[in-house]
Amino acid sequence: MSATSHPAMHAARVLLQELAAHGVTDVVLCPGSRSAPLAHALADAASDAPPPDAPRLALHVRIDERSAGFLALGLAKAAAATGAPRGVAVVTTSGTAVANLHPAVLEAHHSGLPLVVLTADRPHELRGTGANQTTDQVGIFGGAAHYAVDLPAPDGRDGESRDLRQVVGRAMSDALGTRTGRPGPVHLNLAFRDPLVPDDTPWPTGAAEGRPAVPPRGTGPAVDLGDVGPYPGGPYPGVDEADRDATVVVAGDGAGSVAQALAEARGWPLLAEPSSGARGGAHAIGAYRPLLDSVLGRAVRRVVVLGRPTLSRPVQLLLARADVQVIVVAPGGGPWTDPSRRAALVLPEVPEQWRVAPSVGRTGAGTREASPQDGWLSDWQRASSAAAAAVGRVLDGVEARDGTRSAPRLTGPGVARVVARATGPDDVLVVGSSNPVRDLDLVADWSTAPLVLANRGLAGIDGTVSTAIGVALGLPERRVRALMGDLTFLHDAGGLLHGPLEREPDLQIVVANDDGGSIFATLEHGAVEHADRFERVFGTAHGADLAALCAGYGIRHQLARDAEELAVALAVPGPGISVVEVKVDRAGRRALGAALADAARTAAIEAVTTDFAAGSQET
Repeated sequence: MSATSHPAMHAARVLLQELAAHGVTDVVLCPGSRSAPLAHALADAASDAPPPDAPRLALHVRIDERSAGFLALGLAKAAAATGAPRGVAVVTTSGTAVANLHPAVLEAHHSGLPLVVLTADRPHELRGTGANQTTDQVGIFGGAAHYAVDLPAPDGRDGESRDLRQVVGRAMSDALGTRTGRPGPVHLNLAFRDPLVPDDTPWPTGAAEGRPAVPPRGTGPAVDLGDVGPYPGGPYPGVDEADRDATVVVAGDGAGSVAQALAEARGWPLLAEPSSGARGGAHAIGAYRPLLDSVLGRAVRRVVVLGRPTLSRPVQLLLARADVQVIVVAPGGGPWTDPSRRAALVLPEVPEQWRVAPSVGRTGAGTREASPQDGWLSDWQRASSAAAAAVGRVLDGVEARDGTRSAPRLTGPGVARVVARATGPDDVLVVGSSNPVRDLDLVADWSTAPLVLANRGLAGIDGTVSTAIGVALGLPERRVRALMGDLTFLHDAGGLLHGPLEREPDLQIVVANDDGGSIFATLEHGAVEHADRFERVFGTAHGADLAALCAGYGIRHQLARDAEELAVALAVPGPGISVVEVKVDRAGRRALGAALADAARTAAIEAVTTDFAAGSQET
């Protein structure tokens, strides 16, 4: 942000710059006080001699918002008729002014015209207080708006302009139908806090940081996938070719096999979540989360994202880094995944050019194709193997610590490891949210992955039992099992109920029962300073008797006391619905997570070159 002391004014100027960058040339303005920052900025942009860095815009002023909306609609209709459609913006103040735009918004929706509605609003602290000209403007246009967002009042924080550019990029993509082929109205509700007038600072420079490129479907990539520059601290050990780029593929939920194919074609490491549909092959990096906190992770300079990555804070931190170029592949017309608002390029599909192995060097005989063992990838592969082995040693040590049958001998990751080993490529595994899916992400090592499904749309624990039963009913020819925690199981225990006339699927449910919510122990809430309240408000122990509960529903129940008993139960699931309960101890969950991460990082550093290890310790 510039040195302006008026954040509302600065935001209004950035907003107009971005609208102009996305092809807006005409803006219709209605008078008002709360919208004053936009009015002042528009007066600059429409003047005969706009200030430096101000866009040139044609301004149309009307006193009646209903008329203003239709005037903007007419401008948009005229542009579309010329074969060069562009968005047209209309600006109002708060209150009834917004409601008067509704007829034009409805017409734009049904006509498929890119109307960009900018409505000023009170800051959130004044809403619901009876403040003058304040009503609920959020979602006021309902389903007629192809995109709607309620922006908080700007306060001058770092990154605010970048975030605003990302929002405008999303809005204009939906207004123009760039990814859907279906233009229509969009609504930006803009909260402004006093002061609402300009000061003596200049317009912000026309920097494009945060502006996403969103080419329409069918176009080629808008960026060069060549070298992205030198690695931190000099050349990367093991990479002889100067044009190898430090790229990884992140495959979130639902990414599909295209993510694996892309990584293998380009020679890139693949960081794939279990439910991505891409967790397999030589490029898949196991235990990748701790590796992102090592020198390998810090060397990444580009990430290609497919699907919805939601499991890992290390991945989210990677995608938020200012030194990492983020490319999002988002098929279809829905919102693309970019919670850190750092996407430089949003593609509707993987371009054909990217599906071909690049040339990485020349020999006397000509061009040599990329080898899976070339430096960048092979270092990730060695680190992955070493990290996975280190994770296994830690889990083996924990499981062997207590030889008595009465004490829990398995951890959550240990249960996931046994389940992963017992699940073959033709099987189906439904995974619950919280720790089970993360444990599986840490320990799964499949050359050919099974079909892994999870409710990652909102990542809730509700309905998981019923979801698994639905999957088993829908795939009767395949062996289906589910892995979930005790709270997830109890939350949907009613899903076990079905009448005697209903078809019962074959489904084995593995419940890692740690008597509460152990995931919170791995977060900041599990720190020692919160120990006095943790158990009641986060741990939420329940003491439920799962065997009795299953008996009440007529469901077979089996208690597995160690890894061997669990493996036997998984090998012979039997017909119908059954539950295998494994009691695990969550008292040491936080320490176990730290031990696993430390062991994996240490092993990864030892696995790569000596120079790289030294560089890591200097960083």
